[in-house]
Amino acid sequence: MKLPTPDPDYLRTLHAAATQPPLRPRVPLWAGEVVIGSVEPEFLSKIVLQPLPDGREKLLKEERFGEPGWHLQGELSAGLHQIAAALHQLGLAGAWRDEQLAVADAQGQVLGTVERAAVRPLGIVTRAVHLVGQTSDGRFWVQQRALDKPNDPGLWDTLMGGMVSAEDTLDSALARETWEEAGLHLADLQALRYGGRIHTCRPARDGGGAGYLQEYLDWYHCTVPDGVTPVNQDGEVACFALMDGYELLQKMRDGEFTLEAALIQAALLA
Repeated sequence: MKLPTPDPDYLRTLHAAATQPPLRPRVPLWAGEVVIGSVEPEFLSKIVLQPLPDGREKLLKEERFGEPGWHLQGELSAGLHQIAAALHQLGLAGAWRDEQLAVADAQGQVLGTVERAAVRPLGIVTRAVHLVGQTSDGRFWVQQRALDKPNDPGLWDTLMGGMVSAEDTLDSALARETWEEAGLHLADLQALRYGGRIHTCRPARDGGGAGYLQEYLDWYHCTVPDGVTPVNQDGEVACFALMDGYELLQKMRDGEFTLEAALIQAALLA
């Protein structure tokens, strides 16, 4: 089956939506000498943390080389847990998941972990993994997100899409999420291959509108064998459907897919 190609105007619009500056200025969030995120200048003034055992403030507003920002002192994961809990109590965190995500430096070295609900308000970079699944005749298996999902409820998505948790490698996240969301084992899929990486950054509603999403999307492609039907295991998918490339592209253009899924599928079709 011949697949359609997204037109240049749509691709420009899609990529512009995926790369947006913050709504308002942001300042760095440091841990030691490393920038681990960003916040609006007065956002962290709303919370108070217990001091460190030696009496030092755990969270300081300060300047470095003439640049204002916030400095988290002490053990990173414990400090971020306290910040996340304080934001949650004030209604300034996202949906609480009891799920830890990795916090890394610019080189990808993991420094600690943070509750998923706090990553957008704190501008912490996250990772997600997606799987695009096609049938042997070229149609796409896609999922409709459950209507009670905190983000993008009811929109269409790739066959599988999920966060890479602090406990995961990319491979283990791919395997776990493919089973949880679609009831499929990687060994049963055909021609599984790595597709690429996409970066998206844009304002997020978390934090009372003070959030900023920064995420790397690693995506894979596979052929789902004939006669195999995805079956959700974790309650986060409303249904699965098969779409040909033209229906898929039209629904992408109509805004019926998540932005992440549209970016990935456009990369495949382009």
